[in-house]
Amino acid sequence: MRVMKWSMIALAVSAGTSQFAMASAQDDSQGFIEDSTFNVKTRMLYMNRDFKNENLKTSPSGERQGYREETGIGMHAIFESGFTQGTIGVGVDAFGLGSIKLDSGRGRTGNGLFAADSDGTPEDTQSKAGGAVKFRLSNTVLKYGDQFVASPVFSTDDSRLLPEATTGTLLVSKEIPGLELSAGRFTAMSSQTGMGHDTIVDGGLPSANIGGATYQFTDNFVAGVAASDVDDHFKKQYLNANYTLPINDEQSLNFDFNGYKSKSQGQELSGDIDNRIWSLAAAYSIGAHKFTLAHQRSTGDTGYVYGVDGGGTIFLANSVQYSDFNGADERSWQGRYDLNMKTYGVPGLSFMTRYIKGDNISTGAEEGKEHELDFETKYVMQNGPAKDLSFRLRSAWYRSNTAYNGGDNNDLRLIVEYPLSIL
Repeated sequence: MRVMKWSMIALAVSAGTSQFAMASAQDDSQGFIEDSTFNVKTRMLYMNRDFKNENLKTSPSGERQGYREETGIGMHAIFESGFTQGTIGVGVDAFGLGSIKLDSGRGRTGNGLFAADSDGTPEDTQSKAGGAVKFRLSNTVLKYGDQFVASPVFSTDDSRLLPEATTGTLLVSKEIPGLELSAGRFTAMSSQTGMGHDTIVDGGLPSANIGGATYQFTDNFVAGVAASDVDDHFKKQYLNANYTLPINDEQSLNFDFNGYKSKSQGQELSGDIDNRIWSLAAAYSIGAHKFTLAHQRSTGDTGYVYGVDGGGTIFLANSVQYSDFNGADERSWQGRYDLNMKTYGVPGLSFMTRYIKGDNISTGAEEGKEHELDFETKYVMQNGPAKDLSFRLRSAWYRSNTAYNGGDNNDLRLIVEYPLSIL
Protein backbone atom coordinates (compact mmCIF):
# COMPACT_ATOMS: atom_id res chain seq x y z
CA MET A 1 0.00 0.00 0.00
CA ARG A 2 1.12 3.49 -0.66
CA VAL A 3 1.03 5.33 2.61
CA MET A 4 3.03 8.45 1.87
CA LYS A 5 1.09 9.56 -1.18
CA TRP A 6 2.36 11.76 -3.96
CA SER A 7 0.00 13.24 -6.54
CA MET A 8 0.25 14.48 -10.09
CA ILE A 9 -0.98 17.76 -8.62
CA ALA A 10 2.29 18.10 -6.76
CA LEU A 11 4.27 17.26 -9.88
CA ALA A 12 2.37 19.90 -11.79
CA VAL A 13 2.82 22.67 -9.26
CA SER A 14 6.45 23.12 -10.22
CA ALA A 15 5.41 23.49 -13.85
CA GLY A 16 2.50 25.76 -13.07
CA THR A 17 4.39 28.16 -10.87
CA SER A 18 6.80 28.95 -13.70
CA GLN A 19 4.14 29.00 -16.40
CA PHE A 20 4.70 32.64 -17.26
CA ALA A 21 8.36 32.82 -16.35
CA MET A 22 10.46 32.32 -19.47
CA ALA A 23 13.84 33.00 -17.86
CA SER A 24 16.42 30.24 -17.82
CA ALA A 25 16.97 28.71 -14.39
CA GLN A 26 20.63 28.20 -15.27
CA ASP A 27 21.05 31.90 -16.03
CA ASP A 28 19.89 32.64 -12.48
CA SER A 29 22.41 30.25 -10.88
CA GLN A 30 24.28 31.76 -7.95
CA GLY A 31 26.85 28.99 -7.79
CA PHE A 32 27.63 25.50 -6.49
CA ILE A 33 27.90 26.54 -2.83
CA GLU A 34 25.65 29.60 -2.86
CA ASP A 35 22.53 27.65 -3.91
CA SER A 36 23.27 24.58 -1.78
CA THR A 37 20.85 23.14 0.77
CA PHE A 38 21.45 20.65 3.57
CA ASN A 39 18.43 19.24 5.39
CA VAL A 40 18.24 16.69 8.17
CA LYS A 41 15.00 14.97 9.11
CA THR A 42 14.63 12.76 12.15
CA ARG A 43 11.72 10.34 12.27
CA MET A 44 10.56 8.18 15.18
CA LEU A 45 8.08 5.48 14.23
CA TYR A 46 6.13 3.12 16.47
CA MET A 47 4.20 0.53 14.45
CA ASN A 48 1.87 -2.17 15.75
CA ARG A 49 0.01 -4.68 13.60
CA ASP A 50 -2.33 -7.24 15.15
CA PHE A 51 -3.56 -9.81 12.64
CA LYS A 52 -6.66 -10.86 14.51
CA ASN A 53 -7.19 -14.21 12.78
CA GLU A 54 -3.56 -15.25 13.16
CA ASN A 55 -2.51 -14.10 16.61
CA LEU A 56 -2.73 -17.58 18.13
CA LYS A 57 -0.55 -19.26 15.51
CA THR A 58 2.99 -20.00 16.61
CA SER A 59 6.20 -21.04 14.95
CA PRO A 60 8.06 -24.19 16.03
CA SER A 61 10.00 -22.05 18.52
CA GLY A 62 6.79 -20.70 20.06
CA GLU A 63 6.86 -17.20 18.54
CA ARG A 64 3.60 -15.40 17.89
CA GLN A 65 3.39 -14.78 14.15
CA GLY A 66 0.24 -12.69 14.02
CA TYR A 67 1.40 -9.80 16.21
CA ARG A 68 4.09 -7.34 15.14
CA GLU A 69 5.39 -4.42 17.17
CA GLU A 70 8.44 -2.32 16.35
CA THR A 71 9.85 1.08 17.34
CA GLY A 72 12.79 2.87 15.81
CA ILE A 73 14.41 6.15 14.86
CA GLY A 74 15.49 7.03 11.34
CA MET A 75 17.58 9.96 10.16
CA HIS A 76 17.67 11.39 6.65
CA ALA A 77 20.52 13.76 5.81
CA ILE A 78 20.18 15.21 2.31
CA PHE A 79 22.61 17.60 0.62
CA GLU A 80 21.70 19.27 -2.67
CA SER A 81 24.27 21.54 -4.22
CA GLY A 82 23.57 24.43 -6.49
CA PHE A 83 24.84 24.46 -10.07
CA THR A 84 28.06 26.00 -11.22
CA GLN A 85 27.62 29.09 -13.35
CA GLY A 86 27.94 29.01 -17.12
CA THR A 87 26.02 27.56 -20.03
CA ILE A 88 25.97 24.09 -18.46
CA GLY A 89 25.81 23.96 -14.69
CA VAL A 90 27.22 21.05 -12.72
CA GLY A 91 26.20 19.95 -9.25
CA VAL A 92 25.95 16.98 -6.90
CA ASP A 93 23.30 15.56 -4.59
CA ALA A 94 24.08 13.21 -1.73
CA PHE A 95 22.23 11.50 1.09
CA GLY A 96 23.04 9.58 4.25
CA LEU A 97 20.39 7.42 5.91
CA GLY A 98 20.51 5.61 9.22
CA SER A 99 18.18 3.87 11.65
CA ILE A 100 18.32 2.64 15.23
CA LYS A 101 16.07 -0.04 16.69
CA LEU A 102 14.49 1.02 19.97
CA ASP A 103 12.23 -1.98 20.50
CA SER A 104 11.31 -5.22 18.73
CA GLY A 105 12.21 -8.87 18.79
CA ARG A 106 12.30 -12.06 16.76
CA GLY A 107 8.66 -12.82 17.54
CA ARG A 108 7.38 -9.30 16.87
CA THR A 109 9.25 -8.09 13.80
CA GLY A 110 8.00 -7.94 10.20
CA ASN A 111 6.49 -4.47 9.74
CA GLY A 112 9.26 -3.36 7.39
CA LEU A 113 11.17 -1.13 9.82
CA PHE A 114 14.27 -3.30 10.20
CA ALA A 115 16.14 -5.95 8.28
CA ALA A 116 16.57 -9.28 10.08
CA ASP A 117 19.60 -11.52 10.48
CA SER A 118 19.70 -15.24 9.66
CA ASP A 119 17.73 -16.31 12.75
CA GLY A 120 15.03 -13.66 12.31
CA THR A 121 16.33 -11.14 14.86
CA PRO A 122 15.95 -7.53 13.70
CA GLU A 123 19.13 -5.54 13.19
CA ASP A 124 20.00 -2.97 15.88
CA THR A 125 21.30 -0.35 13.42
CA GLN A 126 21.35 0.20 9.70
CA SER A 127 22.83 2.81 7.40
CA LYS A 128 23.28 3.57 3.74
CA ALA A 129 24.47 6.46 1.61
CA GLY A 130 24.35 7.52 -2.00
CA GLY A 131 25.02 10.33 -4.37
CA ALA A 132 24.36 11.62 -7.85
CA VAL A 133 25.92 14.08 -10.25
CA LYS A 134 23.63 16.51 -12.06
CA PHE A 135 23.85 18.85 -15.04
CA ARG A 136 21.59 21.74 -16.00
CA LEU A 137 21.17 23.42 -19.37
CA SER A 138 18.60 26.23 -19.37
CA ASN A 139 15.57 24.64 -17.59
CA THR A 140 16.55 21.01 -18.20
CA VAL A 141 18.26 18.88 -15.55
CA LEU A 142 19.99 15.53 -16.09
CA LYS A 143 20.84 13.53 -12.97
CA TYR A 144 22.78 10.26 -12.74
CA GLY A 145 23.34 8.19 -9.62
CA ASP A 146 21.44 7.30 -6.47
CA GLN A 147 18.20 9.25 -6.04
CA PHE A 148 14.58 9.35 -4.94
CA VAL A 149 11.93 9.33 -7.68
CA ALA A 150 8.23 10.25 -7.60
CA SER A 151 6.82 9.20 -10.96
CA PRO A 152 3.39 7.49 -10.99
CA VAL A 153 4.99 4.59 -12.89
CA PHE A 154 8.20 4.42 -10.84
CA SER A 155 8.17 5.80 -7.31
CA THR A 156 10.39 5.19 -4.29
CA ASP A 157 8.45 4.67 -1.06
CA ASP A 158 9.07 6.51 2.23
CA SER A 159 6.45 4.99 4.53
CA ARG A 160 8.74 3.47 7.18
CA LEU A 161 11.93 4.67 8.88
CA LEU A 162 14.04 4.96 5.73
CA PRO A 163 13.06 5.49 2.10
CA GLU A 164 13.73 3.30 -0.86
CA ALA A 165 16.41 4.61 -3.21
CA THR A 166 17.05 3.87 -6.86
CA THR A 167 20.09 4.08 -9.11
CA GLY A 168 19.91 5.39 -12.63
CA THR A 169 19.45 8.41 -14.89
CA LEU A 170 16.59 10.92 -14.81
CA LEU A 171 16.02 13.81 -17.20
CA VAL A 172 13.48 16.53 -16.32
CA SER A 173 12.76 19.40 -18.70
CA LYS A 174 10.65 22.53 -18.15
CA GLU A 175 11.58 24.48 -21.26
CA ILE A 176 7.99 25.13 -22.34
CA PRO A 177 5.86 27.17 -19.91
CA GLY A 178 3.44 24.92 -18.05
CA LEU A 179 4.90 21.69 -19.48
CA GLU A 180 7.11 19.26 -17.59
CA LEU A 181 8.70 16.36 -19.48
CA SER A 182 10.61 13.51 -17.85
CA ALA A 183 12.46 10.40 -18.97
CA GLY A 184 14.65 7.96 -17.08
CA ARG A 185 16.34 4.60 -16.93
CA PHE A 186 17.00 2.80 -13.64
CA THR A 187 18.94 -0.36 -12.97
CA ALA A 188 18.78 -0.90 -9.21
CA MET A 189 16.38 -0.38 -6.31
CA SER A 190 17.11 -0.71 -2.60
CA SER A 191 14.27 -1.49 -0.24
CA GLN A 192 13.46 0.47 2.90
CA THR A 193 15.41 -2.05 4.96
CA GLY A 194 17.97 -2.96 2.31
CA MET A 195 21.39 -1.39 2.66
CA GLY A 196 22.70 -2.52 -0.72
CA HIS A 197 21.93 -1.09 -4.16
CA ASP A 198 19.49 -3.75 -5.35
CA THR A 199 17.43 -5.29 -2.57
CA ILE A 200 13.81 -4.53 -3.45
CA VAL A 201 12.92 -8.08 -4.56
CA ASP A 202 14.64 -11.41 -5.10
CA GLY A 203 16.67 -11.04 -8.26
CA GLY A 204 16.58 -7.26 -8.06
CA LEU A 205 15.42 -4.75 -10.64
CA PRO A 206 16.54 -5.80 -14.16
CA SER A 207 16.01 -2.34 -15.64
CA ALA A 208 13.18 0.16 -15.89
CA ASN A 209 12.63 2.79 -18.57
CA ILE A 210 10.12 5.53 -17.80
CA GLY A 211 8.74 8.63 -19.45
CA GLY A 212 6.07 11.18 -18.65
CA ALA A 213 4.55 14.56 -19.37
CA THR A 214 2.49 16.93 -17.22
CA TYR A 215 0.80 20.06 -18.55
CA GLN A 216 -0.83 22.89 -16.62
CA PHE A 217 -3.62 23.88 -19.03
CA THR A 218 -5.04 26.55 -16.69
CA ASP A 219 -4.62 27.58 -13.07
CA ASN A 220 -7.31 25.00 -12.21
CA PHE A 221 -6.71 22.14 -14.64
CA VAL A 222 -3.66 19.89 -14.96
CA ALA A 223 -3.26 16.57 -16.76
CA GLY A 224 -0.46 14.09 -17.21
CA VAL A 225 0.56 10.83 -18.83
CA ALA A 226 3.36 8.40 -18.03
CA ALA A 227 4.62 5.01 -19.15
CA SER A 228 7.15 2.45 -17.97
CA ASP A 229 8.83 -0.69 -19.24
CA VAL A 230 10.25 -2.92 -16.50
CA ASP A 231 12.29 -5.59 -18.25
CA ASP A 232 10.94 -9.16 -17.81
CA HIS A 233 8.16 -7.91 -15.51
CA PHE A 234 5.55 -5.62 -17.09
CA LYS A 235 4.72 -2.50 -19.05
CA LYS A 236 2.48 0.23 -17.66
CA GLN A 237 0.66 3.28 -18.94
CA TYR A 238 -0.81 5.94 -16.66
CA LEU A 239 -3.21 8.85 -17.08
CA ASN A 240 -4.18 11.64 -14.66
CA ALA A 241 -6.52 14.61 -14.88
CA ASN A 242 -7.16 17.02 -12.03
CA TYR A 243 -9.60 19.93 -12.07
CA THR A 244 -10.54 22.40 -9.33
CA LEU A 245 -13.71 24.45 -9.59
CA PRO A 246 -13.59 27.51 -7.31
CA ILE A 247 -17.03 28.43 -5.97
CA ASN A 248 -16.05 31.35 -3.75
CA ASP A 249 -13.31 32.25 -1.27
CA GLU A 250 -14.51 29.54 1.14
CA GLN A 251 -15.68 26.77 -1.18
CA SER A 252 -14.34 24.67 -4.06
CA LEU A 253 -14.84 21.36 -5.84
CA ASN A 254 -11.94 19.16 -6.95
CA PHE A 255 -12.06 16.18 -9.30
CA ASP A 256 -9.09 13.81 -9.59
CA PHE A 257 -8.91 10.90 -12.07
CA ASN A 258 -6.09 8.32 -12.09
CA GLY A 259 -5.80 5.24 -14.28
CA TYR A 260 -3.31 2.46 -15.09
CA LYS A 261 -3.02 -0.23 -17.72
CA SER A 262 -0.53 -3.04 -16.99
CA LYS A 263 0.59 -6.04 -19.04
CA SER A 264 3.31 -8.58 -18.24
CA GLN A 265 6.18 -9.22 -20.61
CA GLY A 266 9.31 -11.30 -21.10
CA GLN A 267 9.89 -13.83 -18.33
CA GLU A 268 6.86 -12.46 -16.42
CA LEU A 269 8.81 -12.40 -13.16
CA SER A 270 5.90 -10.62 -11.43
CA GLY A 271 3.39 -13.14 -12.83
CA ASP A 272 1.05 -13.18 -15.80
CA ILE A 273 -0.40 -9.66 -15.44
CA ASP A 274 -3.35 -8.22 -17.33
CA ASN A 275 -4.97 -5.30 -15.50
CA ARG A 276 -6.74 -2.00 -15.99
CA ILE A 277 -7.56 0.03 -12.91
CA TRP A 278 -8.85 3.58 -12.38
CA SER A 279 -10.12 5.83 -9.62
CA LEU A 280 -12.17 9.02 -9.56
CA ALA A 281 -12.32 11.21 -6.46
CA ALA A 282 -14.52 14.26 -5.91
CA ALA A 283 -13.75 16.58 -2.99
CA TYR A 284 -15.89 19.45 -1.70
CA SER A 285 -14.06 21.98 0.51
CA ILE A 286 -15.85 24.54 2.65
CA GLY A 287 -13.83 26.48 5.19
CA ALA A 288 -12.09 24.06 7.53
CA HIS A 289 -13.96 21.03 6.17
CA LYS A 290 -13.39 18.76 3.21
CA PHE A 291 -15.69 15.93 2.13
CA THR A 292 -14.43 13.37 -0.39
CA LEU A 293 -16.15 10.57 -2.29
CA ALA A 294 -14.12 8.18 -4.44
CA HIS A 295 -14.77 5.16 -6.62
CA GLN A 296 -12.11 2.74 -7.86
CA ARG A 297 -12.51 -0.13 -10.30
CA SER A 298 -10.18 -2.90 -11.44
CA THR A 299 -10.71 -5.09 -14.52
CA GLY A 300 -8.71 -7.69 -16.41
CA ASP A 301 -7.45 -11.16 -15.55
CA THR A 302 -5.43 -10.01 -12.52
CA GLY A 303 -5.23 -7.23 -9.98
CA TYR A 304 -2.84 -4.28 -10.16
CA VAL A 305 0.78 -5.26 -9.37
CA TYR A 306 3.69 -3.09 -8.24
CA GLY A 307 6.77 -3.35 -6.03
CA VAL A 308 9.74 -4.12 -8.25
CA ASP A 309 9.11 -0.63 -9.68
CA GLY A 310 8.96 0.90 -6.20
CA GLY A 311 6.67 0.54 -3.23
CA GLY A 312 5.11 3.92 -3.96
CA THR A 313 3.99 3.17 -7.52
CA ILE A 314 0.25 3.26 -6.95
CA PHE A 315 -1.29 6.71 -7.47
CA LEU A 316 -4.91 5.68 -6.83
CA ALA A 317 -7.57 7.19 -4.59
CA ASN A 318 -8.29 4.01 -2.63
CA SER A 319 -4.70 3.08 -1.90
CA VAL A 320 -4.82 3.86 1.81
CA GLN A 321 -3.08 2.97 5.07
CA TYR A 322 -3.30 -0.83 4.87
CA SER A 323 -5.06 -1.97 1.70
CA ASP A 324 -4.83 -0.77 -1.91
CA PHE A 325 -8.23 -2.20 -2.95
CA ASN A 326 -6.61 -3.35 -6.18
CA GLY A 327 -7.75 -6.97 -6.44
CA ALA A 328 -8.85 -8.62 -9.67
CA ASP A 329 -12.21 -7.16 -10.80
CA GLU A 330 -12.50 -5.26 -7.51
CA ARG A 331 -14.90 -2.34 -7.12
CA SER A 332 -14.39 -0.05 -4.12
CA TRP A 333 -15.97 3.09 -2.71
CA GLN A 334 -14.54 5.61 -0.24
CA GLY A 335 -16.04 8.29 1.97
CA ARG A 336 -13.60 10.67 3.66
CA TYR A 337 -13.74 13.71 5.94
CA ASP A 338 -10.88 16.15 6.71
CA LEU A 339 -10.87 18.92 9.32
CA ASN A 340 -8.29 21.72 9.59
CA MET A 341 -8.41 23.22 13.07
CA LYS A 342 -6.65 26.43 12.01
CA THR A 343 -10.08 27.92 11.34
CA TYR A 344 -10.98 27.26 14.97
CA GLY A 345 -7.88 28.86 16.41
CA VAL A 346 -5.57 25.82 16.59
CA PRO A 347 -3.17 26.12 13.62
CA GLY A 348 -1.18 22.98 12.91
CA LEU A 349 -3.84 20.56 14.15
CA SER A 350 -5.77 18.42 11.66
CA PHE A 351 -8.01 15.34 11.65
CA MET A 352 -8.99 12.81 9.01
CA THR A 353 -11.27 9.77 8.87
CA ARG A 354 -12.27 7.57 5.94
CA TYR A 355 -14.09 4.33 5.19
CA ILE A 356 -13.42 2.17 2.13
CA LYS A 357 -15.40 -0.88 1.06
CA GLY A 358 -14.42 -3.26 -1.75
CA ASP A 359 -16.29 -6.17 -3.32
CA ASN A 360 -16.64 -8.22 -6.52
CA ILE A 361 -13.06 -9.52 -6.13
CA SER A 362 -12.36 -12.54 -8.34
CA THR A 363 -10.86 -15.33 -6.25
CA GLY A 364 -11.76 -18.47 -8.20
CA ALA A 365 -14.30 -19.33 -5.53
CA GLU A 366 -16.90 -17.07 -3.91
CA GLU A 367 -16.84 -13.27 -4.16
CA GLY A 368 -14.02 -11.60 -2.26
CA LYS A 369 -14.80 -8.62 -0.03
CA GLU A 370 -12.79 -6.23 2.15
CA HIS A 371 -13.26 -2.99 4.05
CA GLU A 372 -11.10 -0.56 6.04
CA LEU A 373 -11.75 2.24 8.51
CA ASP A 374 -8.98 4.80 9.13
CA PHE A 375 -8.52 7.60 11.64
CA GLU A 376 -5.64 10.07 11.67
CA THR A 377 -4.66 13.17 13.61
CA LYS A 378 -1.59 15.35 13.17
CA TYR A 379 -0.15 18.35 14.97
CA VAL A 380 2.72 20.52 13.71
CA MET A 381 4.45 22.99 16.04
CA GLN A 382 4.01 26.48 14.59
CA ASN A 383 6.78 28.43 16.32
CA GLY A 384 9.51 28.33 18.95
CA PRO A 385 12.67 26.18 19.10
CA ALA A 386 10.69 23.09 18.03
CA LYS A 387 9.00 24.76 15.05
CA ASP A 388 7.91 22.18 12.42
CA LEU A 389 8.14 19.28 14.90
CA SER A 390 5.15 17.08 14.06
CA PHE A 391 3.20 14.33 15.83
CA ARG A 392 1.03 12.02 13.75
CA LEU A 393 -1.21 9.21 14.97
CA ARG A 394 -2.60 6.79 12.36
CA SER A 395 -4.94 3.86 12.97
CA ALA A 396 -6.61 1.41 10.60
CA TRP A 397 -9.09 -1.41 11.12
CA TYR A 398 -9.07 -3.81 8.16
CA ARG A 399 -11.32 -6.82 7.59
CA SER A 400 -11.79 -9.21 4.65
CA ASN A 401 -13.68 -12.44 4.07
CA THR A 402 -12.00 -15.81 3.81
CA ALA A 403 -12.61 -15.96 0.06
CA TYR A 404 -10.17 -13.07 -0.44
CA ASN A 405 -7.46 -13.48 2.17
CA GLY A 406 -9.16 -13.61 5.56
CA GLY A 407 -6.52 -11.18 6.80
CA ASP A 408 -8.09 -9.12 9.55
CA ASN A 409 -5.69 -6.53 10.91
CA ASN A 410 -5.53 -3.63 13.35
CA ASP A 411 -2.74 -1.22 12.33
CA LEU A 412 -1.54 1.53 14.69
CA ARG A 413 1.31 3.97 14.01
CA LEU A 414 2.77 6.92 15.89
CA ILE A 415 5.11 9.09 13.81
CA VAL A 416 7.18 11.95 15.23
CA GLU A 417 9.21 13.98 12.74
CA TYR A 418 11.57 16.90 13.11
CA PRO A 419 12.95 18.54 9.94
CA LEU A 420 15.95 20.78 10.35
CA SER A 421 17.34 23.05 7.62
CA ILE A 422 21.07 23.53 8.14
CA LEU A 423 21.86 25.29 4.83
